[in-house]
Amino acid sequence: MSEVCAGCGLAVAGGTEGCQRLFASIGLLEYEDIRFARHHRIVVDVYAMQHPERYGRSAKSFAAHLTGLCAWIENEEDAQSINAAVQRWLSRPSPIERPALPASYGAVTIRDLVAAPEPVAYGTALRRWAGSTWDAYAALHTTARQWIALAQARVEVRGPESVRRAYLGL
Repeated sequence: MSEVCAGCGLAVAGGTEGCQRLFASIGLLEYEDIRFARHHRIVVDVYAMQHPERYGRSAKSFAAHLTGLCAWIENEEDAQSINAAVQRWLSRPSPIERPALPASYGAVTIRDLVAAPEPVAYGTALRRWAGSTWDAYAALHTTARQWIALAQARVEVRGPESVRRAYLGL
């Protein structure tokens, strides 16, 4: 008997825990088959944004996953360096607050990814899932972009420590 996942709304045996098992199965697939492994970071970000009460409780966790999703959707070629800049930025004290969540997290769920039998179909399903989730967060697109810009600005600052600290307001 199916229950509904409290995060993404997927009807699955076991509800929220059943959905979590699907997520774990994707992680296992990525671990076992290198052809799927390259997508690990975005899979985690999308799943987290569809389950923010579990994976985005803190403002920093939420920001990391939202900016990761933004980077992959809007600048996939540079997503890794963007994510590294955000990670460095979030490792310091940060004045950010977790924004209000959208009413829903997208119509596409992890089930579509689990159903993809080979790498090309998996990539197509992942793009559809990530796009649906990103669209659900439309009200926070500007916030994600601002956080990325702030993270990149902090990384780019060079010079004597006193100059850097003054520029960063520390």
